[in-house]
Amino acid sequence: MQQVAAEELVSLARECGADDAGVVALSRPELDDQREDICEAAPWARSLLSIVVRMNRDNLRTPARSVANLEFHHTGDAVNDTARRIVRALEARGVRAINPAMGFPMEMDRFPQKLWVVSHKPVAAAAGLGSMGIHRSIIHPRFGSFVLLGTIVMSAEVDEESQPIDFSPCVSCKLCVAVCPVGAIKSDGAFDFQSCYTHNYHEFMSGFAVLQEQAVLAKNVADYRRRVPQDESASWWQSLSFGANYKAAYCLAVCPAGEDVFAPFKASRREFVADVVRPLQAKEEKVFVVARGDAQAHVEKRFPHKTVRIVDNGLRPRTIDQLMQGMELSFQRGKAKGLSATYHFVFSGAEEREVTVRIREQALQVHEGRDGEADLTVRADTATWLGFLAGEKSLLWALLLRRIRIRGPLPLMKAFAACFP
Repeated sequence: MQQVAAEELVSLARECGADDAGVVALSRPELDDQREDICEAAPWARSLLSIVVRMNRDNLRTPARSVANLEFHHTGDAVNDTARRIVRALEARGVRAINPAMGFPMEMDRFPQKLWVVSHKPVAAAAGLGSMGIHRSIIHPRFGSFVLLGTIVMSAEVDEESQPIDFSPCVSCKLCVAVCPVGAIKSDGAFDFQSCYTHNYHEFMSGFAVLQEQAVLAKNVADYRRRVPQDESASWWQSLSFGANYKAAYCLAVCPAGEDVFAPFKASRREFVADVVRPLQAKEEKVFVVARGDAQAHVEKRFPHKTVRIVDNGLRPRTIDQLMQGMELSFQRGKAKGLSATYHFVFSGAEEREVTVRIREQALQVHEGRDGEADLTVRADTATWLGFLAGEKSLLWALLLRRIRIRGPLPLMKAFAACFP
């Protein structure tokens, strides 16, 4: 088996444009849940080279989203270009290698399940390039949150592996919690995926499908303009022409962690907040939320000067596995306050499955099989239930035709539905 010196790989990465790099064997325990997907794309894979390219801080910190998104796009291109140069150099040395995209394109035939070939963040953490912050991004010890990541998958083994850092660069300031327009980042470390996805990724993936559906549903031009206002149509054009635009990413913008970043925050937290945090909090903007979700309540309470825009995020499960994963991602713990119940779902037809959902103390557990005694049981034809969730089937007709049967107190069913708006 061919072996390459880790020091040589890190030097190569820097020569090709990376600001930092580290190497890990694919056999590392931290990558247990990544290995199968990586080997599907590259069966010969033996090791990974993780790279970091830093972003320009003030480009992300400005309330002007066009400037921030340009920085994301250009830095993302730099990561991909750097990784491609590394692969070319390795190829010349007889080492097989691929560089999966920093972000997009991804394996969209898998949507809405895992789309990416490599999860760059756990690879970077294993390679000593930082640790995960509560904003769910890597914080590099020197560059802080102002980095984008790439991974090169290699056929060669390495003589020495990088190790995770033994500290967290996070300074526990919770500014990412304070600035998030949808309240997706919780002070206790919890994260609301649905709220983040619905707003920040409004013009990505399933959001585009919703745009198409609005065009189909519109009765005429006037009705379409009511459904999709002029500024949103223009923003869609911009995203499709120049790369999908993030609506926020304020959590990265305000993060003061990292040796190169920390000085202004250390000098005066008050001035740092006034200069960096307040302008983003004060920005008048649309915030995209699902109806009656935690994000809507958060915006109306914390940011009344921002405009709540009710949208469909387009996340529609088509299998029971997608349904189970989707419940974990879309659970709204604010709506679960005071709810303590166990639900059994018994599916028949296209997929015969049994699922237990337990909600207690604003926490969710979802697992296969029937566990314990149910407070409410739902028996449903799989296609009918998934069609109902997608808005394609009538719940009333399904109940009348007994394709969906509910046993238990109806208030518990309403409480359950409120947790997954």
